[in-house]
Amino acid sequence: MQWMTPRADETVRRSIEAVWRIESARLIGGLVRFVRDLDLAEDLAQQALLSALQAWPQTGVPNNPGAWLMTTAKRLAIDGSRHQRIVDGKHEQLARELVPTVSDAVDAALIDVVEDDVLRLMLIAAHPVLSREARVALVLRLLCGLTTDEIARAFLVAEATMAQRIVRAKRTLSEARVPFEVPRGVELTERVGAVLEAIYLVFNEGYSSTRGEDWVRPALCDEGLRLGRMLAALVPDDPEAFGLLALMELQASRLKARSGPNGEIVTLLEQNRAHWDYLMIGRGLAALERADRLGGARGPYVLQAAIAACHARARQASDTDWERIVALYDALAQLLGSPVVFLNRAVAVSMAYGPAQGLELVEELQAEPALRSYHHLPSVRGDLLFRLERFEEARVEFERAATLTRNQTEQALLTSRANACRDKLSSSGVLGTDPTDDQS
Repeated sequence: MQWMTPRADETVRRSIEAVWRIESARLIGGLVRFVRDLDLAEDLAQQALLSALQAWPQTGVPNNPGAWLMTTAKRLAIDGSRHQRIVDGKHEQLARELVPTVSDAVDAALIDVVEDDVLRLMLIAAHPVLSREARVALVLRLLCGLTTDEIARAFLVAEATMAQRIVRAKRTLSEARVPFEVPRGVELTERVGAVLEAIYLVFNEGYSSTRGEDWVRPALCDEGLRLGRMLAALVPDDPEAFGLLALMELQASRLKARSGPNGEIVTLLEQNRAHWDYLMIGRGLAALERADRLGGARGPYVLQAAIAACHARARQASDTDWERIVALYDALAQLLGSPVVFLNRAVAVSMAYGPAQGLELVEELQAEPALRSYHHLPSVRGDLLFRLERFEEARVEFERAATLTRNQTEQALLTSRANACRDKLSSSGVLGTDPTDDQS
């Protein structure tokens, strides 16, 4: 057994964490297909992860870690005689499918088997027997890998409440005897809206991570795109499926430009657009064109894709058609009535007509309960106040936004914006005055 230095051990641990982020959804999806039980599949996946934490520091990370985890989880399923459902009905079937040794050929075969299991898992989680909150919670838990505590914070409820909600959702699926397979026809149509929402949740968690050190998680963006393309192929006459695909392609085209050399955030207006992926932009615009050709009133994903297309078509930030973006947000706000949409519209208004008009709209949202813990509200307000040279008020907003976000890279950006306000105040001789003075 090879001795591992602490540094090597830490490297393996980080590799395991990365593998889990990438493979956990596929692993759970593949196990669900075999054991027909979400709760049991998740438990087996976690046990396989523990096995990896014990074995890989000694043996090294295998060539195909996802297949290693799948094989280990299947062995655990077979050996776990306490899981009566497997022992009674699945023992022989799984034993026949499991090869005793993990070779490269077996690795490849296993990956082929589980390739569409994530979509199957998502379709299960999107079953109409569950409430919207339950569907979203299951997706965040199973596909995004968020902890129960993190999901609870997103929903602004206690961790125990969210844990009960997730357990109840799994039990509901089990009691309803939901088929663990990709639905067809009317059943598929009924779930498309929920699946679109679930896919965009996965993509968004990759595009703008809600937690941890990483600002972006490209693997989740790639997974969202993969699932979006697969769903669009399943429902080729659904304009919203192509609208979502267009939106993700257009947003993903900016991924490489969204971070600086040290991982710092680069805002949209500051990005070097030469680093955008214009092949992805072409695919996104083509998907948007197909969505429009399918006809009907533009839905929320098609409208959001149209907004993203306005940015994609502008080779320089100054070329952006902000007035058109405002009009598109008007349509989106009328359709959804979401406070987040109204906040985004306020930003567009500020770019089209000036920060004072944008700030008026933001002030109207200050008392909105849904935005009370939403860090983008004080962040946007801080930006508008900064542009209006109301630096002390802007500093307070940036500092408040930094306390609300759970992403460390975003916290760093907001803290630097607050410090920039201090620098402005210091250079103008305002810093150090009575804080009760009216700075406006």
